[in-house]
Amino acid sequence: MGAYYDEVEIEDMAWDEEKRVYHYPCPCGDRFEISRKQLANYEDIATCPSCSLVIRVIYDPLDYEDEPSDDEEGAAEESSGEEGSGSDGDEFKDALDRLTIADEQPRAIAVAA
Repeated sequence: MGAYYDEVEIEDMAWDEEKRVYHYPCPCGDRFEISRKQLANYEDIATCPSCSLVIRVIYDPLDYEDEPSDDEEGAAEESSGEEGSGSDGDEFKDALDRLTIADEQPRAIAVAA
């Protein structure tokens, strides 16, 4: 797409917690919108739902690469209130219990190719 109304930096946009989108005022009176999920998918076009104008969002895609998908987001919200066994903290603790430190220097072993 080549015809953008404007290019706007993500820092100049406002985050709407209720709608879960960044927005920026549109000349038609509505506002351009783009979600964090779109940004994570390298989409940089914010659209206005009321007119045909679009803007290009200037941002660093690496800031959004860890954004959870809709499936992961729902699962995280469901499990956040539950206490279960086998959490990541338990696995980490078990790994530390099995950790041993030897005073010996590592030996090189020749392997035939």
